[in-house]
Amino acid sequence: MKNLFCFNLFIILFSLQLSYAQNNATDIPMNSSDWEIHKGTSTFETFDDRETLLLNGKAFVKNKQFSNGTIEVDVFANKNRSFAGIIFRKQQNTMEEVYMRLHKSNQADALQYSPTYNEELTWQLYKEYQANVTFKNKGWNTLRIEINSNTAEVFINDEKVLTLDDLRTANNNGEIGLFSLFDNRFSNFSFTSKEVTIKTNKETQNKKEPNIISQWNITKAFPFIEDELSFNSFSKEKFVTVTTENSGLLPFSKFIKKPSSGNFEKNKEVYAVASTSIESNNNQVRLFSFDYSDKIIVYLNGTAIFSGNNAFRSKGLQYQGHIDINANKLYLNLKKGNNTLDCVVIDKANGWGLMGKLE
Repeated sequence: MKNLFCFNLFIILFSLQLSYAQNNATDIPMNSSDWEIHKGTSTFETFDDRETLLLNGKAFVKNKQFSNGTIEVDVFANKNRSFAGIIFRKQQNTMEEVYMRLHKSNQADALQYSPTYNEELTWQLYKEYQANVTFKNKGWNTLRIEINSNTAEVFINDEKVLTLDDLRTANNNGEIGLFSLFDNRFSNFSFTSKEVTIKTNKETQNKKEPNIISQWNITKAFPFIEDELSFNSFSKEKFVTVTTENSGLLPFSKFIKKPSSGNFEKNKEVYAVASTSIESNNNQVRLFSFDYSDKIIVYLNGTAIFSGNNAFRSKGLQYQGHIDINANKLYLNLKKGNNTLDCVVIDKANGWGLMGKLE
């Protein structure tokens, strides 16, 4: 009996210790010994009676891995055009990012979520994961993310502003850090690891629409030179089969790396081809609904039938270039037998994607 009592006491104490460890925040000081600057410029200095990091680029906490729990940081108010946020579950060049666009205070796209593949942000492909937030124009704004399995909730100054119901990368753990485009000042970075909370009675998210094209055959990426592109220039390339997200979205950067990437609008344009076969029992016309980022040339059975430009700011300074599967309609004149639909998708930055369905 005594041994059983001691064993039960050990289990209770161990559980309490584990619970405390999982719910106790780890503070990361703002100094060079705790951070690795991945790219860009950085300065560690005292500002506003705090240890701070002035960053333009990416910085990661040394020797720390994160899976589930809470990540929090303070960002100093900034009216200049800039982006400042948190990176989590980074593995190689794939990661999750949530960031504030401080100059967009009180606008629809003030806060954005973007999975990053092969160092390429993809925010144009996920217009549903933006939020209208009013930031403080003086002092510090606190960004907090609570991550639970493939979901997350985002808070600004303790107010919940965005729910992410389906984190897009397959990473379930990885490095944590900070992201800034143009100078932003960070302070009070901390994280707390927690166990996953299983949510019950949750409806299935992102059910597939009927007639979605859920598989494409794609090439690798090539530099885009408009005068040199033709059907013959890519039709003999090697294709691999990939599967889209449930929405039908094909995020190219998830599967292939650009020869020029990670430099936003300074990237050179590249292209890849997404191809699918359409079997028809007779000569007929079918409707192809689709959208793309940034540009596209559509070929049916080797003949170009459409070209378009949906790039960031291509239709005005405020145009974001988001994609919607119902944005474009094409009537395909199919022949009896096998037909080949080739989509040459050209991209520079902000999200390289394609989605389509046959109706």
